[in-house]
Amino acid sequence: MDVQDSVTADAPQETSKEERTRVRRVATAAIVGTTVEWFDFYLYATMASIVFGKVFFPGGDSQTATLQSFATFAVGFIARPIGGIVFGRIGDRIGRKNMLVVTFTMMGVATTGIGLLPGYAQIGIWAPILLVVLRVVQGMGAGAEFAGAAVVSYEHARPGRRGSQGAWPALGLNIGVVLSSLSITLLTLNGDKFLLAGGWRIPFILSIVLVGVGVWIRQIVPETPAYEADKEKAQEVKFVDVLRTHWRAALVVFAIALGYSALTYIYKTFSVAYLTEFQGVGANASSTAVLIAALIAIVVIPFFGRLSDAISSKRVNIIGGALSIALAFPFLWLLKYGHTWAIILGVGLGAGVVSPMIFAAQGSLLSRQFPTEVRSTGVGTARELGAALAGAVVPLAALGLVTSSPTNSTVGVSVILVGLGVLVVIGGVFEQGRRHSTDKN
Repeated sequence: MDVQDSVTADAPQETSKEERTRVRRVATAAIVGTTVEWFDFYLYATMASIVFGKVFFPGGDSQTATLQSFATFAVGFIARPIGGIVFGRIGDRIGRKNMLVVTFTMMGVATTGIGLLPGYAQIGIWAPILLVVLRVVQGMGAGAEFAGAAVVSYEHARPGRRGSQGAWPALGLNIGVVLSSLSITLLTLNGDKFLLAGGWRIPFILSIVLVGVGVWIRQIVPETPAYEADKEKAQEVKFVDVLRTHWRAALVVFAIALGYSALTYIYKTFSVAYLTEFQGVGANASSTAVLIAALIAIVVIPFFGRLSDAISSKRVNIIGGALSIALAFPFLWLLKYGHTWAIILGVGLGAGVVSPMIFAAQGSLLSRQFPTEVRSTGVGTARELGAALAGAVVPLAALGLVTSSPTNSTVGVSVILVGLGVLVVIGGVFEQGRRHSTDKN
């Protein structure tokens, strides 16, 4: 029996009202945290595709400036594993709750700073330099966010509900995408002129409000019973022991995170850049498609969470990977077709159904790969290394393939999508999950 099961059995029994209050607080903290993370990160990704090349880099060829802007987007993903390692370890040593308050604050301050940063026309080369610095801080904070939120949700879940409650961070992700996409849609109702004239700064600056609410919520969330039971043991474990003893689990988490993250950024980030640069589609149309996809995801994620409880998160993950393989060529064909309905359908299927299906299973699937005393470190390190490689390389490589092609062909991007889907399936097949006596997930 896993320690979490024994803790559940031995801990003082809560009343129904106390349990509902605790679960509600944990759900709110997990959802709000990942909402802000992905509001920040998707907002940055979209602005990197549309605005930052013109604001923070010297004038010249627009495609070159967009590639430079995407490079700063990649820098955040290089910083993410550093945050995952450092703050994941802190989560095992001083507690999940304390770690999440610190990283959440880092993300919010960096995002607001980006909104206040002068452009290249005002401060020259310092503009891209400071943008990179803020992006690194943002990336380090975000690097521990999902792992922390997933682990907290998983460890607070009662038996038979780890799949459903583990899906909370995935729900927050898509709420964040909705808020960022809605912001962009509203700012571009009359075209991109207002956005480029400085309107892009508004959602970055206003994000500080979400941060204040999130910090307050996280301060009132109790520490997880599983961590409290294994706290002394967790404080004695060295980082090197985590990788030496649990390297198979780390490889599984790495593979699934790499495949899922790369798929997501092609569906949501590459698609916006491709439509803007090569299909002449305005920011309003592409951001609306992502907005609709995120709304679809908010509806289907709870279903996939419950499905993880019913048939196992492993099977849900594998099915999602297989569907991403099937969608690889149709997705790019729909983007290339260029009509609004085709864009909405392609992005809706990819970002609204397939990637949320994979992500909904991850809260439970990844958390159970490690025992309590190293769970935060293991998930934070392996997941963020995979996500970092995906975010730093794949969208840039996909855009580079299209740019370098004389006909701007997307066949190479479709092949990448197939490979990523295969990686997700393989990760699911070889998962090393610690089985519980009370549920399937």
